[in-house]
Amino acid sequence: CDRAARVPRRRGMAEAGMAEGDTAEGDTAAEQPPVQEGAELAAVIGATVPTGFEVTAAAEVQEKLGSASRISRDRGKIYFEVPARSLPQVHRLRSVDNLFVVVQEFKDYQFKESKEDALKDLEDLVKKLPWTDPLKVWELNNSLKKKKTKRKKHNLQSTASKEKLNDDGEGEGTDQKDTSKQEDCAQNAAEVEATSGQDTEKTQEAASRNEEEEEDNEQSDAKDELQAGSGSEAKAGDGETSEGEPKVLKFRVTCNRAGDKHCFTSNEAARDFGGAVQEHFQWKADMTNFDVEVLLNIHNNEVVVGIALTEESLHRRNITHFGPTTLRSTLAYGMLRLCDPQPTDIIVDPMCGTGAIPIEGATEWPSCYHIAGDNNPQAVKRAANNICSLLRKNESKESSTSAGIPLDIIQWDICNLPLRTGSVDVIVTDMPFGKRIGSKKKNWDLYPACLMEMGRICTPGTGRAVLLTQDKKCFAKALSRMGHIWRKSHTVWVNVGGLHAAVYLLKRTWERAEEKRSFW
Repeated sequence: CDRAARVPRRRGMAEAGMAEGDTAEGDTAAEQPPVQEGAELAAVIGATVPTGFEVTAAAEVQEKLGSASRISRDRGKIYFEVPARSLPQVHRLRSVDNLFVVVQEFKDYQFKESKEDALKDLEDLVKKLPWTDPLKVWELNNSLKKKKTKRKKHNLQSTASKEKLNDDGEGEGTDQKDTSKQEDCAQNAAEVEATSGQDTEKTQEAASRNEEEEEDNEQSDAKDELQAGSGSEAKAGDGETSEGEPKVLKFRVTCNRAGDKHCFTSNEAARDFGGAVQEHFQWKADMTNFDVEVLLNIHNNEVVVGIALTEESLHRRNITHFGPTTLRSTLAYGMLRLCDPQPTDIIVDPMCGTGAIPIEGATEWPSCYHIAGDNNPQAVKRAANNICSLLRKNESKESSTSAGIPLDIIQWDICNLPLRTGSVDVIVTDMPFGKRIGSKKKNWDLYPACLMEMGRICTPGTGRAVLLTQDKKCFAKALSRMGHIWRKSHTVWVNVGGLHAAVYLLKRTWERAEEKRSFW
């Protein structure tokens, strides 16, 4: 199995003489409806998602975009069709890591037995693929990204100018105030206070207004770009320099291959496919400063050709201060969604690390109240800094009231939480695997103690917990000892940094948790 080979090869220029949309002999291409003249541009979007949470991602797409998704046989991928104007909403999905527009999909591609013939087929495939509409979608996506970047710069400049105006006349005390602000942000983690009482409703209303305004801006940008591009008859993918000369795009090919029946490596596939792409479009190969990333995904006999729409993974959206085991935001979202948060729920992450879970929760479920804590002061400091970064990000948004987020973080002992018995609705946490933090030996004492204390603070009958761990044997043993207060409802098998881990959904029984914890 090869991963992410990126080796395009320079070849002699040749004319592309075959019609678009033809399929290689013996291949089965996924049917794509023909685009009628004047019809709205649609796109089949491929999304990589945390392995195991494909169904969760599909549910989010249905809920937010109204599109049905198809889960790929290649784990960690889903496909769905949307109008091109919906690209801004697609980028706001919380459960997806990377996005690409599908050029064509072959569900049962018949590879030749010899390496030379198989690679020659891949080369010939380039000329037969329907590139035009996917490249239009890529161009639209690019222009939207540029406009969004301009808006961000404008908002940052306006925020800076406001701060400058406010600071006028304050003299030498300015630097001292700025320093104290930064110190408060990192050290007074317990005081990252959100909203309370009547302010909560105002904050949520303001946040929803800001989101609606941002959506409207991006939606209108998408419509403008589509209208501007509809009258153009230029070849898709061509641009112009400032002097009016055609711009030669730079590209690379990334091949992801899985399966043991291929007679070639991902490097070889990327090299030969990339050479044919260069021939067809007369683009320039560049491994680092590329404009277009062409994706060649091969999973056994399933082949998908696409064009990347994201430069870096969307899971990095919330975290600026990373720890040794920072959880991806997309995985955090999947875990939170699994426990079905309801308005006014109190959601606790007792081992929050850098705060990925509570920050994602407070962002996506602002009508719940989120409490996070950790026994490590360095982890609490990192989480507090991440919360401060999120607050600054919210402040920079246009017309934002920056009233805070419904989240508190404190330092505590997981086995002796300063919370009332039965006061918490939901617990979501990433438990120590016993590899980078702690040890497997310590987990045999820690896991039952954690489950007992979590059972104490969780509401009997309605409380639930979503727990991630790679130490499955230890967790199963601890859960069997705590079977009177926790019942396993569902298990999701996930891949975390190459480790085979599990996410457990537990339901709290009606039985009262023991106040005395005699086993440690």
